[in-house]
Amino acid sequence: MEKIKYAIIGGSGLLELSDLVIEKKIDIPTPFGQMSDEVTVGYFKGTRHKIAFLPRHGKNHTIMPGTIPQKANVWGLKYIGVEKVIAISAVGSLKEEIKPTDLVIPSQIFDRTKSRDSTFFEDGLVGHVPFGKPICPSLSKFVTKIINQLGYTVHTDETYICMEGPAFSTRAESEFYRSLKAGVIGMTALPEAKLYREAEICYTIIATVTDYDCWKEGEEDVNVQMVLQTMAKNNEAIHKILYAIFSNMPEDFEEKCECSNSLMYAINTKKEGIDPQVYRKLRLLLRKYYE
Repeated sequence: MEKIKYAIIGGSGLLELSDLVIEKKIDIPTPFGQMSDEVTVGYFKGTRHKIAFLPRHGKNHTIMPGTIPQKANVWGLKYIGVEKVIAISAVGSLKEEIKPTDLVIPSQIFDRTKSRDSTFFEDGLVGHVPFGKPICPSLSKFVTKIINQLGYTVHTDETYICMEGPAFSTRAESEFYRSLKAGVIGMTALPEAKLYREAEICYTIIATVTDYDCWKEGEEDVNVQMVLQTMAKNNEAIHKILYAIFSNMPEDFEEKCECSNSLMYAINTKKEGIDPQVYRKLRLLLRKYYE
């Protein structure tokens, strides 16, 4: 199978890439069930990089944040050779200076989810990946540089609060998150980021700000219509940014990071102690260290 090194994850309001030249759509069976949707493989006209595109909520937005089949999505992209992922995420702002339609490249994530399956380690396979830098610094640096060159407002070194949802925050919750000095709040960064780290795939987020959550006096509390309307305004910018990223992406993106070796010192269990069925299921991730 042809190796596809790069993937874009679409979020709310970005269920397709209209300017992607589509070569094929593939349905990838995984040990973890169906992915969110078919993976669209193509390229931006005039660029040399093949890209896999996956809408995390499905092409008709039928999957809630808490039920996204993240393990299937990550395994499927790993299977076709993906090494770097750029995820688009609609978020609310928790700071006055981070305004709707601004972009944020977060460097940290704070986990407020409750019931999501957040690891590939299971059934007697024990491991603990380093996650002090949950977003790939090297990939984020490159993406930020491109956004700045295009003249869009982008905030960096912010914390993304990942809440469970599907309801939006109460005002008390929103004020609490603001007291933590977090920058934005959304529902999809986790376990997405953790699973990509376990799969040794570089991962960054372009967070598109749609609202002020519900903390700001004089502003309407966030609702779905508000999110989708602002995302529609931002879509032109997102498409331009993605085109510029892959127009300028080096043939071999070699800036060093720890993502591609995150399992090196993470796995506790010896191969002979792993159930054969579990090993077969996770061989795609484990074979680098056991074979």
